[in-house]
Amino acid sequence: MTSRRHFLRTTALAANLVLGAMMPGAVLAQDKIKIGFSQGTMNHPWRVAMVEGNKKYAAEHYPDVDLIVTDGNNDASKQVADVESLIAQGIKVLMISPLTEQALTPVVKEAMDAGIKVVTLDRKVNTPVTVHVGGENLPLGIGAGEFLAKKLNGKGNIIELQGTAGASATIDRNKGFAEAIAKHPDMKVVASQNCDYTRDKAVKFMEDMVQRFGPGQIQAVYAHNDEMALGAIQVLEAAGRLNEVAVVGIDGQETAFEAVKQGKLAATFVYPFVAPEGIETAYKVAKGEEVPETITLPTVSVTPDNIADMIGKGF
Repeated sequence: MTSRRHFLRTTALAANLVLGAMMPGAVLAQDKIKIGFSQGTMNHPWRVAMVEGNKKYAAEHYPDVDLIVTDGNNDASKQVADVESLIAQGIKVLMISPLTEQALTPVVKEAMDAGIKVVTLDRKVNTPVTVHVGGENLPLGIGAGEFLAKKLNGKGNIIELQGTAGASATIDRNKGFAEAIAKHPDMKVVASQNCDYTRDKAVKFMEDMVQRFGPGQIQAVYAHNDEMALGAIQVLEAAGRLNEVAVVGIDGQETAFEAVKQGKLAATFVYPFVAPEGIETAYKVAKGEEVPETITLPTVSVTPDNIADMIGKGF
């Protein structure tokens, strides 16, 4: 009886293996490529779109991939721990959008030293990686500055709502804007604060600003992303002062496009959320394909002039 049960188990196992081999796209769990995706934060729509877009594409196109996603919860130490955990799980490729450059540099170097391929998305670190994928933030800052210079005829006081302190995107969006308005001596940033790319912090800061600066004392708000720009619009509308202030954002979310169409947002600049380009690139390096060190994704300005073509194309 025992030998018969053994025979039946062996036969069933063999049949399952044959069946698995015959099924198109069938991949055994142990044969899957482990790719870790460390997201710095999920506290606004752009980052949610990055994660969900890459997850969806991987599920639809890469049955041989085991994609493990972590959320740093806007805490650099938490993200470091996330990456260490991904390394311990034996990932072949690390996709990472680092919260800040300095804090995540050592653990990314650790991954590279361990032979793990690293694909940075959007933000960078201060150590060599396999490939960086994202848009260019410096030109976006320059574009925003040039747009406002033209709109304000080279004269005006500006509130700047910056992103997360120490993030490469924040540094470049600030630097580019400063370079652009430096050409116009009568344009100046009169107040600035890091609002972490979040609407609630932007609202709180702007509420203070409309108290500090009376009617006619602010001509523009430059926000490092659309969520903060929409927060500024909310406050200015409540104060009855939106008609005297030009608000500019970055990212290209659908609610921002609607605000441009309604005449509330002067302009936004589309910044690609790196999906599906992130997982596409990670898969290529996992398969040993050659990729360039930097993959630059296109950006576009959205104003009342082209908003009709952009409605429905945001995230």
